[in-house]
Amino acid sequence: MYTYKFRLLFDDVEDFVRDYEILAKQTFKDFHDVIVESIEGLDGKELASFYICDGRWEKKKEITLIDMDIDDDSLAEDKNERYISKSIMSESILSDFIDDPHQRLIYEYNFLNINTFYVELLKMFESNMEEKYPRCTHAAGKLPKINSNLLDDDLDIDMGDDSDEEESVDYYDDEDFQSLNEDFEI
Repeated sequence: MYTYKFRLLFDDVEDFVRDYEILAKQTFKDFHDVIVESIEGLDGKELASFYICDGRWEKKKEITLIDMDIDDDSLAEDKNERYISKSIMSESILSDFIDDPHQRLIYEYNFLNINTFYVELLKMFESNMEEKYPRCTHAAGKLPKINSNLLDDDLDIDMGDDSDEEESVDYYDDEDFQSLNEDFEI
């Protein structure tokens, strides 16, 4: 049985690196779980996807945590958009997707506040049956913390106080609405 050794990098932090060893017969869900477990700041409660990439990091196939596809091609925004086939992590065995000795993957975590990681196969070797896989064999660097008060600090909206009530302005009156109703035949 073979083991894959992958290196994971985070582009936004220069010294961030993780190395993983995982059996060729394990799933992308197993890989996802060990990544989440080894990186402080990922809680495992968000959606994630792996993308099988070519040598230029172009996405060729998506492997998602859960299936959220709608089987209606009419919903596609751009009919010329390149279609990326999809699979589910728990159903996808690593060896079925690894076809390059330096296979490249992109791992995206939390699509609302996306973290993009670059993963590359470093080597394949005979498995040591005394070891437990998957496992993180090297960890350096941390993800930047997200400031939960960021929105509160950046909005800086002056709501004013109630003492300025005489300065309030009515922008529309009944006549304006009547005119709109006539224009739109309401």
